[in-house]
Amino acid sequence: MRLKPEKQKPPKGSTIKEAVMELERAQAKNEAEHLRAEIRHHEFLYYVLDAPEITDAEYDRMLVRLRELEAAWPDDVPADSPTRRVGGKVNPEFTEVRHLTPLLSLGNAFSDAELVAFDQRVRSGLPEGSAVEYVMEPKIDGLACSLIYENGRLVRAATRGDGVTGENVTANVRTIRSIPLVLNMKNGAAPPELLDVRGEIYMPRHAFMQLNEQRLEAGESEFANPRNAAAGSLRQLDPNVTAQRSLSFFAYAVGEGARDKHADSLAMLADYGFKVSENYSIVKSIDAAIEYIRDFDSRRKSLAYDTDGAVLKVNAVYQQDILGATGKDPRWAIAFKFPPEQAETRLEDIVIQVGRTGVLTPTAVLTPVRLSGSTVSRATLHNEDFIKAKDIRIGDTVVINKAGEIIPEVLHVVLGKRPEDTKPYAMPQECPECGWAVERKDGEAALRCTNPHCPALGREGLIHFASKGAMDIEGCGPAVINQLLEAELIRDVSDLYLLTKEQLVVLDRMGEKSAENLVKAIAASKEQSFDRLLFGLGIRHVGAKVARLLAVHFGTVENLLAADAEQIAAIDDIGPKIAESVVTYLASPSNRDLLTRLKELGLNMEMQVQAVSEEHPFYGKTMVFTGTMPTLGRAEAQTMAQDVGAKVSGSVSKKTDYVVAGAEAGSKLTKAEQLGVTVIDEAEFLRLLSGAAEVSGTATKEQKLF
Repeated sequence: MRLKPEKQKPPKGSTIKEAVMELERAQAKNEAEHLRAEIRHHEFLYYVLDAPEITDAEYDRMLVRLRELEAAWPDDVPADSPTRRVGGKVNPEFTEVRHLTPLLSLGNAFSDAELVAFDQRVRSGLPEGSAVEYVMEPKIDGLACSLIYENGRLVRAATRGDGVTGENVTANVRTIRSIPLVLNMKNGAAPPELLDVRGEIYMPRHAFMQLNEQRLEAGESEFANPRNAAAGSLRQLDPNVTAQRSLSFFAYAVGEGARDKHADSLAMLADYGFKVSENYSIVKSIDAAIEYIRDFDSRRKSLAYDTDGAVLKVNAVYQQDILGATGKDPRWAIAFKFPPEQAETRLEDIVIQVGRTGVLTPTAVLTPVRLSGSTVSRATLHNEDFIKAKDIRIGDTVVINKAGEIIPEVLHVVLGKRPEDTKPYAMPQECPECGWAVERKDGEAALRCTNPHCPALGREGLIHFASKGAMDIEGCGPAVINQLLEAELIRDVSDLYLLTKEQLVVLDRMGEKSAENLVKAIAASKEQSFDRLLFGLGIRHVGAKVARLLAVHFGTVENLLAADAEQIAAIDDIGPKIAESVVTYLASPSNRDLLTRLKELGLNMEMQVQAVSEEHPFYGKTMVFTGTMPTLGRAEAQTMAQDVGAKVSGSVSKKTDYVVAGAEAGSKLTKAEQLGVTVIDEAEFLRLLSGAAEVSGTATKEQKLF
């Protein structure tokens, strides 16, 4: 490899034991630094250049060895170690941060004429006779993000937000392997003191397809397009989830720290280790820009990521400064948007699928047609209102496109080609799975089956229960669940825990080893936490967050069963609608019987709740945490407060007792000061947490901002 660990000599003036320990530490530190450099080098080759030099196994061995060294000497682990990319605290919310300079959006052009008009505006805004160069870049269909580096190290990442203020997503961005945690400085050059990198976080097409397959396997809804998937992945509360989503990043601009020409800034970013689009080009006229756009449009579908246009930027930064911005759009840049590819085809039928909550979802069956490089034969119709609004009928000729060039959707009907005998489509009044009546509740777009024992509900509910987000039973996907139901080996989730290897081996594609592994996975799921069990039960309106709130608040299944709607609705972030749904579910005799069976089978139905004293300074107090604290993650601090009896809220009001403010606290701190709420910093929070009797004084502005 490129770096070799240096031999170390024992330090003088110490005992033999101390000398040996110091020598071991020095050797471990040297080896760890060598491994970090090698791992960063190979991550750059793999995630940025797509040119790996070693196998995945070799990379994994280096990472395992580095983790061993860091576990032995944890005090020597830098914050930007490659091992720190994955894992992290769960953030109950994202703090707001102010961008160093506004993160502007772009105006759009849809025709050559609009591009020519843009060019004329640029030239009229500059001194007469000025030569103008444009940098042409693909418009990546993702999520804009700002990355702040101080002395070469990533310290903050934020979404665009409103252009002035965005969300702090640093913990999640650190898991994206195409984003360097440390700038790659060549030939010993000193890193810039401050660098603001702007770019697009996106999900490659292959990762998007794989994610949707996993979601279907888990009984979850598909993402509509890669951009939607990228946005949802970046804003996960748990960075571990983000790390599993295969996000990537293209750097496309520099805020603070830019070079004199935009193209030079792109070259600098590439030198620093960022992925920069290989499809950018410098042109010297608007005609050349239009030619670039046409050429790029002809080949963009072969790329591994989605693009929805091309961007023109004035190359010279001093000219950008002269032109300035209007509102939120710069006068020196514009995005040309490609029209979506569309196709006509015949709608042959509409079929209905029933989900785990009983929702009837219509799907269009189409005459197969080629669209955006693939054959399309089905398209979602969403719900009854969507069909009525577009007056979609069986037999119609329809125009379809692909949302994000992935998910087929019906845009509109070609009325001129409608057959005379077509009739408006009516959603079924009976469930196609069980024949029971369907209903549509006020305020909802969905039709639902009214049969609580509908086979579809049971099947989809079983798939959800075993899914990764709930009980995480590996090897128990939809195909296995369907076979178990067909073989009448299970009726509800409790039957999963009675399965034997002998019963499973008779299933298709289920050998002895697979059967044995599935039995072990089912048994292991008994240890899942109570909140995951609640989520897995599929109670309407109860997602993972609400399930955790319920489990933490009530502690045991017995306490939850004894609660009424008013008590449940009193929990922060749980309203009357959710509370009524929980009470209705728990009031059902069959659901109570199910919970009893699951408890008898050994599933975990209790959250570990620490005993608290009413004498503690935080007991019964409402607290809000905002900003970034020096040593504590916000989720960690909130949990510490809840463990001593505090109530944690996400917003500041007159009822708030304390606001714990860290760096870049933002609007919540401002509101607290306006309302006269007591504001403390991390040090004061920890002092009071230890049982101190009173606040020693509110934090100064400098303390609040660290």
